[in-house]
Amino acid sequence: MKESYTLKVAGLERELPLCPLNDELSIAAFVIFGDVELTCACAGELLKIAPEHDVMITSESKGIPLIHEMARQSGVNTYVLARKMQKAYMSNIFSCEVNSITTAKKQTLYLDGKDAEYMRGKRVLIVDDVISTGESLRAIEELVEHAGGNIVGKMAILAEGDAKDRDDIQYLAVLPLFHADGTEI
Repeated sequence: MKESYTLKVAGLERELPLCPLNDELSIAAFVIFGDVELTCACAGELLKIAPEHDVMITSESKGIPLIHEMARQSGVNTYVLARKMQKAYMSNIFSCEVNSITTAKKQTLYLDGKDAEYMRGKRVLIVDDVISTGESLRAIEELVEHAGGNIVGKMAILAEGDAKDRDDIQYLAVLPLFHADGTEI
């Protein structure tokens, strides 16, 4: 049985462990936390294909190092984060529910009113590490639209499964889904 998948992205190669989601489906675990080389390389490659934008947004948590590096490389000092929990410093909060492929239960994403005001009327680029079912992306889109931002692009390092067939996202590489035995679907 195959236990890992070799991913090639942004000129780098990584061995990703296969993780079962249920008795029939496994995914290759792509985690950029702690991998500075991969994060920097992917941020640079995404910026090369990014549309003109005024502000970037991602959701907690794996998108954070990516969007931080994209902001740093492009000389921007601010980005927006959709949080998974309300924080005491947040005000005028609004939210959207999401059901992600890697999460066992429904989650809620929250946007601070100050961030919403910052995005209002601006060209917004949505950034994520992996787009799979598109549920997290849909939730962020809903938050941006509610805030009055104008979505000019949606991008990720990887498009997983059927996301590769979407024409509304940009990505650097395809990440297949896997049968329980480790063979690609």
